[in-house]
Amino acid sequence: MASTAMAQQSSPVIDVLKQASCGCCGGWVAAMQEAGYTVNVRDVSGDELYAAKEASGFSDDLWACHTSTVAGYTVEGHVPAREIARLLEERPAALGIATPGMPTGSPGMDYGTARDAFDVVLVELDSSQQIFASYPGN
Repeated sequence: MASTAMAQQSSPVIDVLKQASCGCCGGWVAAMQEAGYTVNVRDVSGDELYAAKEASGFSDDLWACHTSTVAGYTVEGHVPAREIARLLEERPAALGIATPGMPTGSPGMDYGTARDAFDVVLVELDSSQQIFASYPGN
């Protein structure tokens, strides 16, 4: 099973596009840094963020508040660090992964012990989708 130790060994860079007003994005960035990733953050306009989302090849049902790239993959939304490590370890032929929306309990969306069930979705090169990982709610 992939772990965040992989992130600490190779220290891939995650480039994040977000709007300056988004607080939960900062929580996700902090979680990625704690997992050992180097994170570059760029605050952009809503139009620029929207354009990056459209260019990703991800359908809008997968979009969240920030869009990132790492090692040629798109990472959309509040994806847990261990799934990024798994993506980088397995290197599937894919566009990337996404955590659609902003589920409570995902990295950066911490509210006490509350946790929504959520999936991490793998987006194939043809933009088809499959479940990459599932996280239970409480």
